[in-house]
Amino acid sequence: MKRLVIILAGLMMSLSLIAQKKLPIVRITTSTPLNATKKVPAQMQADDYQGAIGIKLRGNSSLSFNQKKYTLELRNDDGSERDFPLMGMPAHSQWVLLAPYNDVSMMRDPFAFQMWRDMGHWGPRTKMVELYMDDEYRGIYILCEAIKRGEQRVNISNVKKRDTAGRELTGGYILRIDTYNDDDATFKSKVPGIGEGTMTSEITWSCIYPSKKKLQPEQMAYIQDFIDSVELTIQSPHFTDAKWGYERFIDVPSFVDYFIHTELSLNADGYKRSAYFYKENDKEDGSIGKLFAGPVWDYNLAYGNCNFCNANNIEAWCFEGGNTQPTPALWQRLLQDPSFRKAVKKRYQALRKGILSNQAINQFIDKQAELLKPYIDQHFKKYPELLVTEEQKLQQSQTPPFSFPSFNLDSIPGGFRGFPPFNLDSIPGGFGGFPPFNLDSIPGGFGGFPPFNPDSIPGGFGGFPPFNLDSIPDGFGGFPQMGGFGDAIGWFAAYRVSSYEEELSMLKQWLKDRLSFLDRNIKRFDKDFEPHIQELKEKKIPSFNGFPFFAPTP
Repeated sequence: MKRLVIILAGLMMSLSLIAQKKLPIVRITTSTPLNATKKVPAQMQADDYQGAIGIKLRGNSSLSFNQKKYTLELRNDDGSERDFPLMGMPAHSQWVLLAPYNDVSMMRDPFAFQMWRDMGHWGPRTKMVELYMDDEYRGIYILCEAIKRGEQRVNISNVKKRDTAGRELTGGYILRIDTYNDDDATFKSKVPGIGEGTMTSEITWSCIYPSKKKLQPEQMAYIQDFIDSVELTIQSPHFTDAKWGYERFIDVPSFVDYFIHTELSLNADGYKRSAYFYKENDKEDGSIGKLFAGPVWDYNLAYGNCNFCNANNIEAWCFEGGNTQPTPALWQRLLQDPSFRKAVKKRYQALRKGILSNQAINQFIDKQAELLKPYIDQHFKKYPELLVTEEQKLQQSQTPPFSFPSFNLDSIPGGFRGFPPFNLDSIPGGFGGFPPFNLDSIPGGFGGFPPFNPDSIPGGFGGFPPFNLDSIPDGFGGFPQMGGFGDAIGWFAAYRVSSYEEELSMLKQWLKDRLSFLDRNIKRFDKDFEPHIQELKEKKIPSFNGFPFFAPTP
């Protein structure tokens, strides 16, 4: 019986690949230079779709990579949005082309998304494709669904502008903890985040559905009050109370799954970036519509593929925070509840007999590799910097990992080309903008500081002429010490490989070792496990007596 469960789990994990026998080709023809702030018109041919699209660059640090990511919007000839079942996936107008540039396996995102779906949640469906842009080969890409509201995506109520009172006001909403820009509707958490050596303890939430343009003041006030209620309740002395505790606000099973999913990944951005949540309508019986954790997003720096935030320490915990942006304190607080830990243990051990078994995971990797095998040589010929020599691997193994705490712009002679007095904590949105300088407000986005274009610089983002980060001793965390070898992938990589086969072997071994660590520790969750608790930087949390929308706490 146990063997049958494992076999079925392996089949489930590879279901999305069975229908894909070869890689389809996506051809995009542009007429306007691309930027990172606004979609420009283009034409696309992909499988049975042929027509107009809007396209823009996407990403933050990845904008410096040789292989770019893109946001796509399918359009009618008049420019209006067009829903279409792209490559057999459910019809929608919004799509993403993810570049697996710094993930040599090219399967970390598909693996993470598939696992989340197999855990019983909606996660972006994916198709592996080859991309040609203006007749130039751009490599292997991951075509996937964008995180949007819809019956076949995040299935929550359609909030309209007129929904400013009553039950209609209460949902649905999609929220995100991430970097942000002026187009996002944001608010600050009343609970400081955690993390050793972080530049700030401030957590910023964004409401991404409804969008800022459509979000009404009453709706913004409601969802901010709701999140305040969730976070302050979790930090309150009565947070485990059966009637007044956190369980009346959050969908515990989704938080349990999100915890397991994130901790397995050891994602450097875990919980603190690309962290999505959604809220349902209140129920007709008057009970509160709960907050769900997920969907999951952005795992190219996960599963051992990163050299900072403890992401290369197989025995680290994501919930304990890292040393870049702060991690929401709610996760370490939930781990203080014995009933939450018990739920994690029960769920994890059940998953280990199925989709998280070593056999099921290796079957997914092997199936994905079989699909990509005929195409990888051309991909690595396009991006030869992805594979390195044995000498370069040895060099990386002998250098210390990238360390954000050593990063201090003010220590650079002349500052960051003269920004002092510069204080990261004073920047709205963190790395989102140096006041009054905001990357997102620049025409052309981070795709080009007119007339500056990173793509035009020899070595890519390696130098703002005449300023060159690589020339700064221990500069931006020390690029020379990060095993860069002159290419952007080395900035973040925990290791380098000489072949695709070596990468797959490294990934399998890492997952086996990580699961072994989780096996040993989650086994203790209902016995003697005590989470490492960091004292919040702001010692005083506002007293919480409930909000007008919710019954007051005792």
